[in-house]
Amino acid sequence: MGSEGKPSAFKTAVGVVRALMTVARRKTPPDMHGQVVLITGGSRGLGLAMAEEFALQGARLVLAAQDEEELEQARRQLAEQGAPVLAIPCDMTNREQVQHLIDQATEHYGRIDILVNNAGIITVGPVLSQTLNDFEDSMNIIYWGAVYATLAVLPQMVERKQGCIVNISSIGGKVSVPHLLPYSSGKFALTGFSEGLHAELAKEGIHVVTVTPGLMRTGSPVNALFKGKHHAEYTWFSLSDSLPFLSTSAKQAAQHIVHATQKHRVAVTLTIPAKLLAFFHGMFPQMTIRLLSIVNRLLPDSGGADGFDSSTGRESETRLSQSFLTTLGRKAAQDYNEDA
Repeated sequence: MGSEGKPSAFKTAVGVVRALMTVARRKTPPDMHGQVVLITGGSRGLGLAMAEEFALQGARLVLAAQDEEELEQARRQLAEQGAPVLAIPCDMTNREQVQHLIDQATEHYGRIDILVNNAGIITVGPVLSQTLNDFEDSMNIIYWGAVYATLAVLPQMVERKQGCIVNISSIGGKVSVPHLLPYSSGKFALTGFSEGLHAELAKEGIHVVTVTPGLMRTGSPVNALFKGKHHAEYTWFSLSDSLPFLSTSAKQAAQHIVHATQKHRVAVTLTIPAKLLAFFHGMFPQMTIRLLSIVNRLLPDSGGADGFDSSTGRESETRLSQSFLTTLGRKAAQDYNEDA
């Protein structure tokens, strides 16, 4: 009886080992070597950081952005690192240009495996300093740009029964933060589009990832638009975007996004503060909104009649925004082509 038990025990051990190997294989991210990744808003900031991380995984890149000079600078930077990269100028608010972008990228590489909808615009200031154009610009770039690109790439993905769409939303697309209303409106729309898209396309073999970052040190404040008392607005925004306990580095954010893409995650929220805010808002929505209204009282007012004018971050520097407190943010601006 003892001898009969040995084969049974051996078979059990083999079964356990095989099961563990299967689990290990499932946990190992799929190889991205040779995958074609198109990143909108890829010439600077988070877009450029993601391009570097995808390239490290062996992906072939397509970068799209409106500014041709910045786009060429990003292309050279990636090419020097050995990445195969195609740069295509594109206004993401123009449907015809977006279709041309998809067609040109497909003609060059033969297909698009991963679309990363990252293009966006940040307008900071109280709602009383915002105009209808500010809301329209935000929706056109953040939401409609993503919709145009997605609808243009879907036919080839559906035909292959394979593909991935990564939508870079924001914690502002889950919790509307004061003085970022046009931005949050666009991100809320993108979040809804992205989550519904996943539900509908899963049966087609197409995976959709909704990314919800918190504050990141990408250097983006220098190119954001500030209204109202723009010097004061830029100061608080650049400080928040630079301090390490409030923000994460662009590289870390990009690594998490690429990993989430490889693992076919449905949704990912970046930074502990963002996760805490989303959780608190989900549990206590009324309290969150009331607390944010108190926070708003601490922020600068609209600045009167002059508050409607827009100024970039680099036009709104103050002694505090250039102090040691923003060192990490200013370095990120240099590293990721924001301060070109």
